[in-house]
Amino acid sequence: MNNAHDPKILRGLHAAIIDLVDEINRPRRDDRLIEEAGIPLDRALFPLLSRVWRYGPIGVVELADRTGRDHTTISRQMTKLEELGLIERKPSMTDRRVREATVTEKGQEMVDLLNAARERLANRILVDWTDEDLDQLRALLRRFADDLIR
Repeated sequence: MNNAHDPKILRGLHAAIIDLVDEINRPRRDDRLIEEAGIPLDRALFPLLSRVWRYGPIGVVELADRTGRDHTTISRQMTKLEELGLIERKPSMTDRRVREATVTEKGQEMVDLLNAARERLANRILVDWTDEDLDQLRALLRRFADDLIR
């Protein structure tokens, strides 16, 4: 396998990734998704609920690391999610000092609405893409994410 890739291709890949991350992280994207889902969820809580659903059970420190926020902010926001009945926190099985969050039934209902809204929005954005295109993109992104994680 070639260890030195074409610098132009790598720069183009980097530019595309930066554009994608910037667009995904725009607050209006979250607002649009929350509105499409028709749910009463504060934009600041949305990424946390999504990640608790995706990675839970998960503690505050790991969640802070995944979201790029400080753990005190995450802790306060997790308390809000808990008060709303969207998550529950229990002591970790491996470290009783750590409280790990999971999505409640009410939280799962909200996540289901968000996922359905995400699919509707994706279908509008990707209207000209074939299923083959999407599957190829999915496979390459999964491979890229897995390589980054290693």
